[in-house]
Amino acid sequence: MRRLDVVLIAKHPGLSRRKARAAIEKGHVTLDGAVVCEPGRRVSDDAALVFDPNRPSLPRARLSLPRLHEDDHVLVVDKPPGLLAVPTPGGDEDSVLGRVREYARHRGVAFVRAVHRLDRDTSGALALALSREAADGLIAAFRDHRIERRYLCLALGAPGADAGTIDAPIRERYTSGRRGVARPGEAARPALSRWRVVERLRSAVLLEVELQTGRQHQIRAHLAHVGLPVLGDAVYGRSQAPVPVRRILLHAALLVFVHPVTGRRLRVESPLPPDFAQALSALRRGHR
Repeated sequence: MRRLDVVLIAKHPGLSRRKARAAIEKGHVTLDGAVVCEPGRRVSDDAALVFDPNRPSLPRARLSLPRLHEDDHVLVVDKPPGLLAVPTPGGDEDSVLGRVREYARHRGVAFVRAVHRLDRDTSGALALALSREAADGLIAAFRDHRIERRYLCLALGAPGADAGTIDAPIRERYTSGRRGVARPGEAARPALSRWRVVERLRSAVLLEVELQTGRQHQIRAHLAHVGLPVLGDAVYGRSQAPVPVRRILLHAALLVFVHPVTGRRLRVESPLPPDFAQALSALRRGHR
């Protein structure tokens, strides 16, 4: 069994890899009479493929989210603030997962799974699996803490050190939209975050936070616990901020992981969104 685009090239040597992939994605190739749109689909060398460049092209699949990485198995998008990563149970609200499923459907990809989540207000890199093999590998990598995740946030306060580690379990119980650091005797799960100062500002600080575990609200709860609440976080911190903000200024800036299918090391970075960059600029002006 080989990739569909590879088998197509073997049958039509005049096609380059790029042209073969484009022909498949346009719907110019059929397998046993059915259009196939996945260049990475595994087929036998004697598969009944028909390449017809005159066949009407399928509507171009468009994704209304910036793509930071895409291949046949893994898609990493740049999630904007305010958009759900996955819909709530029983809900039909707009979400990253819903948009990617629609995009995948037009591409002829039947499998899409979210392998981790970001809070609604959190922006940045969000990975999804486009095959069962990739889903199993990525879910295991997140579970075993083999994925490097770094976030940027603007926090209130002035830490006494330039770096630190927060090792504080997060409560299992989730009430009124809040978890928090567990008190002695409460049911909790271990949680570990490492932070470092990127830039000190007037009444605030730009932090990079690396997650060693992935508990819900972990960064927000941990930073508030050590007196560095994230700007805009009225749940764990304070609603007031030294500059106008409309959301929690937390951004998933970096994902580093070994591709679950190819074994290649991937490093995916997300640039600061405009609202975060504007708040940072305003704080810098105040600092001067």
